[in-house]
Amino acid sequence: MDYPLKILSVSQIRKADNYTIVNEPIKSIDLMERAADRCFKWITDRYDKSVIFYVFCGTGNNGGDGLAISRMLNSLDYKCKCYELELGNSFSEDYIINKKRLGFSSKSIKKIKDFPEIPKSSKTIIIDSILGTGVNRKSTGLIKDVISKINEIGVGVISIDIPSGLFSEDNFLNDNEGIINSNHILCFESPKLSFVLPENNQRINKFHVLDIGLNKDFIKALISPYYYITKGYLEKKLKQRKKFDHKGSFGHLLLVSGSKGMMGAAILASQGALKSGVGLLSVLSPKCGEHILQTSVSEATLEENDGENYLKGSYDLNYDCIGIGPGIGKNSKTKEFFISLLKKVKKPLVIDADALNIISGEKKLLDEIPNNSILTPHPKEFERIVGKWKSDIEKLQILRDFSKKYKLICVLKGANTSIALPDGRIFFNSTGNPGMATAGSGDILTGIIGSLLAQGYSPETSSKLGVFIHGMSGDFARDYLGEISMTASDIQDFISKAFKQMLDR
Repeated sequence: MDYPLKILSVSQIRKADNYTIVNEPIKSIDLMERAADRCFKWITDRYDKSVIFYVFCGTGNNGGDGLAISRMLNSLDYKCKCYELELGNSFSEDYIINKKRLGFSSKSIKKIKDFPEIPKSSKTIIIDSILGTGVNRKSTGLIKDVISKINEIGVGVISIDIPSGLFSEDNFLNDNEGIINSNHILCFESPKLSFVLPENNQRINKFHVLDIGLNKDFIKALISPYYYITKGYLEKKLKQRKKFDHKGSFGHLLLVSGSKGMMGAAILASQGALKSGVGLLSVLSPKCGEHILQTSVSEATLEENDGENYLKGSYDLNYDCIGIGPGIGKNSKTKEFFISLLKKVKKPLVIDADALNIISGEKKLLDEIPNNSILTPHPKEFERIVGKWKSDIEKLQILRDFSKKYKLICVLKGANTSIALPDGRIFFNSTGNPGMATAGSGDILTGIIGSLLAQGYSPETSSKLGVFIHGMSGDFARDYLGEISMTASDIQDFISKAFKQMLDR
């Protein structure tokens, strides 16, 4: 896919459904059949016939998906037991049709009175199709009871389109006890905003976006501030090197980093930059870092500062890009150095770590930062700058407003790192894992983004590509080492593999 996935609202998806039904044309029941078929193929590609599936259906269209999937599994002699939650007399038309198609054999649907005995086994999979995306009220009564029991069993759960009980966007006032814990979500056409928000961490493991054939031109015309980055989209933006290119073709990056006791940050940022293809790297550090840098990063040129243990004074700054922050500390002389740098530099900067902490104490400095500079805070650093937020939805609005007001790119690090652009759009990253929550990981990201910016990539592309490559490197490290033992140096070791995979297309 050569474009990022739009994260659409419930109403936008409904409009896309209706437009497709009218203009393909296709009957709604046949569109449901198409969606169920995509789920069926995903399931049968990953599970053999030794697995027993327990399908829990509500009586709306999400339940209709579950009935259709049950019928398809039964047709291939998979072991599949289907249960209907009695929710009154409200049945969607397509649910009724699929219920008739399923039939009333011994394999067919059973109504839930008492919760069935379900063995806790790796060969047991629950398919959740109780509630769909239209839900905007907390789960209660029978629904909540069934959801609680499913969560208690502790077996694998596949949710169709969305975990039952989860709202598509804002879950701040939702009841976590009334939401299915999903191992896999098979969502249709577009991720839901709630899938990429930290507050839903317990309920969301992996989601898989299935193309169900909604009209692409209609979706392209829809306006959304939120996007989900894919490999196919970014690999098209990565430049291939030419035969007669030389080191001068790939930019000169200055990393302003390090202080006494914090030279490791300078080393990690430097390695991240070098592994990401920058032609020339200079590192500006205090005198105490000279021996450390010259022995640890032999490819870099050391630019020695007047300060013995911390940065001070001023400096001639004629580089393609400057990254500043990793390990510089917050000494008053360092603060003066940083303010002096902001007054001199007109090109976009990469600003991280202690440089962000200096800004949080002097917020007027935000007005001095060159337009389209890239800030890379973790949530606590961002909070120090903008203040607290009550919910993830409020945080996203604050993030959008911040980037628009100061004309900056803000890379808010974490799971599904958020990249906020000055035009109000936010892009969520699709790579990375919890093993990357380790000291020094952010320093490497600063080096990667700075390297790409120095090479001539735009600030927007440098941010997206840098975050994606950083996360992919972490995923390779996890696959090799596991999440618990990963260090920042391990992430660094796999940057080359990440770039190679992006180019091997």
